[in-house]
Amino acid sequence: MQETKKQSDNSAAEAKQAQEEKMQRRLRLLEAALYVAGRPLSINELCSVLSTRSKNKTKKYTKALMQEYSARNTALEILALKDERYVLQLKADFTPLVKKLVNRPLLSSGPLKTLSYIAYRQPVSQKRVIQTRGQHAYGHVKLLRDMGLVAAERSGRSMTLRTTDYFADYFGLTQDTGTMKRELKRIFGEAIQEES
Repeated sequence: MQETKKQSDNSAAEAKQAQEEKMQRRLRLLEAALYVAGRPLSINELCSVLSTRSKNKTKKYTKALMQEYSARNTALEILALKDERYVLQLKADFTPLVKKLVNRPLLSSGPLKTLSYIAYRQPVSQKRVIQTRGQHAYGHVKLLRDMGLVAAERSGRSMTLRTTDYFADYFGLTQDTGTMKRELKRIFGEAIQEES
């Protein structure tokens, strides 16, 4: 009888250990996916990584991973964004300290200025962007559209430009245009003060 109880206890311990290993593997898998993507991933993309259809299970694992990162108190964090999306990113406190180590910027100065103008003035006509930024801005707009940072919508004979959700995610901004403009105004104000 005692032998049967021992076997039962061993089986329960082995089952618990197997379940813990399975959970740890799933957490590492989510971590790898968020790291490799370098962008926010939707709950559906994370479900796909875990080979499950259960959004609730995936959210549970993602929340556990977020808590693990929070407890570690490292330079990285996992954030839950709107529309059930998650991102692994550097904490804002560390960005200014390490930005000089980034090998190459996403965009050179010209296209970046054009993108800033579009983001701040959106929705803005392509005609106005060209008038303000010059003829070279046609190339900038094409590049920005190809990169998925800017979307264009036909408006009469011209195009109306605005930033995409990918733009907001990439630069860590809200997708709400009004709030984004306020964030950009604050960021641009800080940048101008730093240059002075």
